[in-house]
Amino acid sequence: MAALDCSGVTVSFGGHLALDDVDVTAADGAVTGLIGPNGAGKTTLFNVVCGLLTPSRGVVSLGGRELNRLPPYKRARLGLARTFQRLELFGLLTVRENVLVAADVRGTMGAAEVEAVIERVGLAGRIDDRVDELPTGQARLVEIARALATRPRVLLLDEPASGLDERETDELGRLLRELAAEGMAVLLVEHDVRLVMEVCDLIHVLDFGRIIAVGDAATVRSDEAVLAAYLGGSLEAS
Repeated sequence: MAALDCSGVTVSFGGHLALDDVDVTAADGAVTGLIGPNGAGKTTLFNVVCGLLTPSRGVVSLGGRELNRLPPYKRARLGLARTFQRLELFGLLTVRENVLVAADVRGTMGAAEVEAVIERVGLAGRIDDRVDELPTGQARLVEIARALATRPRVLLLDEPASGLDERETDELGRLLRELAAEGMAVLLVEHDVRLVMEVCDLIHVLDFGRIIAVGDAATVRSDEAVLAAYLGGSLEAS
């Protein structure tokens, strides 16, 4: 059984199908990629999974439990956490305070553990800095630390490498592989193709609201429909 199972998810905005019968799964102990051109429907699917959007059809399940009727805060308490494409942080609070707020969702993490999470994402030196003083890349790491503080079973990451330099991106990749090795299910939306190809065990490709390919990195890189969706661009990891 997949940790996260999205089955037949359909979302329509005024007659426009943003998602059309989409099936996506994320397994425990694996990093799963969700890629596609801008406007393909990736963030829309995340919003459905988290309860910010209600699908017209389809079912979202977490560990076999249907989530469709649950509000976002109850989904978080069941083990679902996410970051956002557009940063959603408490700018006037420090890094520590942002993560402490998230830790209260599950109520199972003390101050020392919060500090350990912040250190793990590489922000030990900025722990008492206000978040609105951080560069974008580091602010994204705060979002990841905040998500991890809820002790999720499934972690949804929406373009976490945006604003990171190459070294920071490599560190993020190592962190994602570590989390998966510890049993977490990670679902990654990301435009950094190199990162996706290096860390993802399975990749789903969305285009115009439909899944056009599913497979490992080698399969996706060689799929003609995927290459066409990227306007003929290369999907090589190098």
